Amino acid sequence: MITPLLAITLVLTAFLIAFAVLMVMGHLDGRRVSALRRLSAAERGSIAFLFDNESLSDATPAARDLLATGPKRGSDWSRLAYLLEPRFPHLNDWIAELAELGEMERISKDGTSQLQAEWHDGVARVTLRSTGVVDPGQAPDKHALAAMMRELETLRAATEHTPYPIWQEEGDGAISWCNRTYLDLLDALDGSDEGDTVAWPPRRLFELAPPTGADDTDGDRTRAALTPEGEDKRYWFEIDRRPFGTGYHCTAIPVDELVKAQASLSEFVTTLTKTFATLPIGLAIFNRERELAMFNPALLDLTTLPVDFLCAKPTLSSFLDRLRTLNMMPEPKDYKSWRKRVADLVTQAQNGTYEENWTLSGGQTYRVTGRPHPDGAVAILFEDISTEVSHARRFRAEIETGQAALDAMPGGLAIFSTAGILTLTNRAYADLWGYEPTGTIGETSIFDALKRWRDACAPTGVWDDIRAFVGHAGARQGWSAQVTLVDGRPMQARVVPLPNGVTMVEFSLLTTLASAPQTQPHADAGETAPEEIERRVLSG
Repeated sequence: MITPLLAITLVLTAFLIAFAVLMVMGHLDGRRVSALRRLSAAERGSIAFLFDNESLSDATPAARDLLATGPKRGSDWSRLAYLLEPRFPHLNDWIAELAELGEMERISKDGTSQLQAEWHDGVARVTLRSTGVVDPGQAPDKHALAAMMRELETLRAATEHTPYPIWQEEGDGAISWCNRTYLDLLDALDGSDEGDTVAWPPRRLFELAPPTGADDTDGDRTRAALTPEGEDKRYWFEIDRRPFGTGYHCTAIPVDELVKAQASLSEFVTTLTKTFATLPIGLAIFNRERELAMFNPALLDLTTLPVDFLCAKPTLSSFLDRLRTLNMMPEPKDYKSWRKRVADLVTQAQNGTYEENWTLSGGQTYRVTGRPHPDGAVAILFEDISTEVSHARRFRAEIETGQAALDAMPGGLAIFSTAGILTLTNRAYADLWGYEPTGTIGETSIFDALKRWRDACAPTGVWDDIRAFVGHAGARQGWSAQVTLVDGRPMQARVVPLPNGVTMVEFSLLTTLASAPQTQPHADAGETAPEEIERRVLSG
């Protein structure tokens, strides 16, 4: 039977044994870590790091100075990898085998540095040493080294403050170096806060296809778009990629405004093309070399030129030669003068002064206009005005016929507008009153006419009635009255209202006083028959 004293003794003995075991294990582990730290302290002047996973546990002063030159974002290991990656490519893939191998070494690309890594109970010790492979003849003195450091600081500041993403990538696409703008853009695309990028090397922002040409020494340019997480807007960049060592040096310049302008220009050109396609005026634009740069379908219809000829971009001289061959321009008296005319067309079109009507042998009439365009180009416009010319000729003939009909009437006619302006007379009116009012049509008022009539006739109140009648806004009826010329000849004045407020005054000499009927103003027209007078005036 176990007594209470024996039980207490057994418990205390077990506790003391466990405590002793823990003390021995802690002492042994501490000796290993202390030995690693003492080894690092012994190399205080070298570049050595102690990493617990990706966190820096300890480092020599020289190592801390080196790490301070790297980026301020990311884990301690990613910052060191950023600095060592250019000389030790694929550093992350290499260091991943350290826990398995326990100790590793590798030489830099240029052979001047050696990287040694050791694994001790979950703690990695990374040491950077010089191999001593240096050309003494090229070793810089302290002044040259100071200048190089200043230049290095300037270049680092320039790349870090450049607002455009800049990076270097290897032939397999892995990023070996990038500036701060690149990392900021990467954070923005991933929806992360600034400085959250921890992995090295960072992922590629732009998936660029390898150069397709056999000789890519001049590099290439391409355009790519990025869409941040949670946004629909696309951001466009013009990427310049140039060979650098075994990889490429790349720069991405934002071109959002350029893409927007090009899209607007494309839309404008499309709209303009559709407008040109439906424009009834033929358009031919010749560039500064006088080659046909643009034409619309109406040009084919108006000139009957074959489309393959126009698509071949003929010169202006060839274009006009072909028009002459097809009888689509007036035939000159001689070829020499025609050639001079072509030269004048170009010169005048450049000054924006060329305009001419071409009457063709087929009866058509074209209005040809030359207009200057930017950069020395010239636009030639062809407009078919045959219908316009035909209408103008017909209207002119009708006007001449109407005027001839008025001139054939025995009575003198004067027609006034609503405003009381003389708009039309005939030959009998000019003979009666002794002057030719044709040159003053549109300038002579009813008051000017009344003054001449009063001076040539005996006093009467008829003139006041005519003045009140012309321009009267209400309903009007025709009337007539008799007046006497100063030489004693009797004359009848007829006042007839016409449409749109127009008034016609007719003067007829009387041979027999008794046969001259009279009506008072605004009375029943009776025998005056205003409809008949209106028909006679507007006939033709």
